[in-house]
Amino acid sequence: MRCAIAGGFFLLAVVSAVQAQQQPAESRDPNAPSVPQPPAAATPEDQKKTPEAPKAPIPPVSGEHRFWDRENEWLFAGVGAGRALDYASTLNLRRRGINEAFLTNSIVDNHPLFGGIEIAATAASVGVSYIFHRTGHHRLERWTSAVHIGVATGGAIRNYALKTPHPL
Repeated sequence: MRCAIAGGFFLLAVVSAVQAQQQPAESRDPNAPSVPQPPAAATPEDQKKTPEAPKAPIPPVSGEHRFWDRENEWLFAGVGAGRALDYASTLNLRRRGINEAFLTNSIVDNHPLFGGIEIAATAASVGVSYIFHRTGHHRLERWTSAVHIGVATGGAIRNYALKTPHPL
């Protein structure tokens, strides 16, 4: 389990570092050579030319936005609230004597460990959203958090809706 988590963080770091080295396709000059070319023999006419005025920066694409904008902040807060609700509902489930479906009962009964797993799930959701943001998939970036909110809240509702077993 630790190796899988460490591998996930390593993969996230590698993808972020690789993506950080690339320029967005919109900001590249289509006339610029892909590889620096050696200077040709300069003629006196070339030396008398004045340098061209710098081109105006290309405006960002309409779907582009800052990662920590207001909408993402609300979505990430929703993911955290959904995970907190899942945490509380799962502890309630265990107090009523019902077994957890996805994790072992020993993990859920170890409250610091279970809390850490819930925090890691929230961080993973933010990380996946960031990967989608960096790769230009802004709709998927938003949908990742929205789906995570729905799944966590739906799981909490299910946990609270289960009937408590009564001894006969």
